[in-house]
Amino acid sequence: MEAVNTTVESYLVKHHREKRALIAILQDIQAEYNYLPREALETVAKSLNIPLIDVIGVATFYRAFSLKPRGRHLVTVCLGTACHVRGGPRILSEFEKRLAVEPGETTPDNQFTLETVACLGCCAIGPVVVVDGTYHAHTTMGKVDAILRRYTVKKKGKK
Repeated sequence: MEAVNTTVESYLVKHHREKRALIAILQDIQAEYNYLPREALETVAKSLNIPLIDVIGVATFYRAFSLKPRGRHLVTVCLGTACHVRGGPRILSEFEKRLAVEPGETTPDNQFTLETVACLGCCAIGPVVVVDGTYHAHTTMGKVDAILRRYTVKKKGKK
């Protein structure tokens, strides 16, 4: 907990402990931990003199924030209308099968978190999968393994 408080303290100082910087502070914490630890939210609330429920309210309002640990890589499958009619649900099923998780879950090795989104706004290149901010256009079920291989950590001594 002390390490979390020290890190959070550095972000509070960076943003001059200004209440209006709450989202930026939460973004920094999210980038550091890949989620928003409860103790970090408590530290932010106390330091900025904002009720904890209000900090949690901001953290849960924005989809970019997570209150539970996410995997090292965030896989987002678009299920908007254009992606849906081009096979988005089948591609999602393939990711679920390959990762052995459902949307909103993280693999046991903490490498991948699978999520869905209603629309990414790039319908012309659908179906679309986004991994860590990189868009994979015209995704097919045959491309799922290749996409995952790009982000899979190789263990020492193994290929």
